[in-house]
Amino acid sequence: MALKQHLDEKIRFDQQVDNSQAYVLPFIEKTKAIGTGTTVMEVGTAEGGVLLPFINRGCKCVGVDLAARRIDLANQFLANEVAAGKAEFLCQDIYEESFLNRFKGYFDIIILKDVIEHVPEQEKFIPHLKNFLKPGGQIFFGFPPWYMPFGGHQQVCRTKWLSVLPYYHILPMSLYKGILKMGGEHPNVIKELVEVKETQITIERFERIVKKSGLKVLNKQDFLINPIYKYKFGLKPRTQWAPLTWIPYFRDFVTTCVYYTVG
Repeated sequence: MALKQHLDEKIRFDQQVDNSQAYVLPFIEKTKAIGTGTTVMEVGTAEGGVLLPFINRGCKCVGVDLAARRIDLANQFLANEVAAGKAEFLCQDIYEESFLNRFKGYFDIIILKDVIEHVPEQEKFIPHLKNFLKPGGQIFFGFPPWYMPFGGHQQVCRTKWLSVLPYYHILPMSLYKGILKMGGEHPNVIKELVEVKETQITIERFERIVKKSGLKVLNKQDFLINPIYKYKFGLKPRTQWAPLTWIPYFRDFVTTCVYYTVG
């Protein structure tokens, strides 16, 4: 059963704003000053709500996404900010030469909130992000580890029992697709979930890519209960019990979200 934020763009936007104000911005601010003149890019910006708290702090923001419909909504919801020159939203691929030429070395902060798990060729993509950073710039990543109970994003399923069934996304692809089809899930949803399975990312793999990219982890927070579960399931966000974060691989199964800043 799809959640209300999957069906109502304004609800989703408002939740993005609240989550960013309460969790994303304060986390980034632990390692990077945020204020007037700070340049921020969000990759996979969707409706742009994550950027509003940064705009309100005086940052100059750019949101980029491949989905034209969501960029249109961002321009609609943040029309005043766009008109004032405080924000710009672009439907563009950041690999394009024109995008790189315009924004190379431009940003103090790059944000990827619930995005990296959707991106193919992460070993190529994460190093590419460095091109857009100023010296001393930082990248924020927030994502659900693949092996956590709902790491397959199955909560987007329109069939209720499929949306609340944990861990079945880690089954072999043929079995996974078979369960989705047996449950009567819409082909478009199946396509989306298969893409997430194909681009799955774990804590261990993410950290290996970061290290290989010449980046360093500056700060990290593991969550037992993902902050966005406040909106999805009415659950109070909780950080992970520290000893569990020290156990490689097992931590992926019991940690519903991780936040990183790297630079």
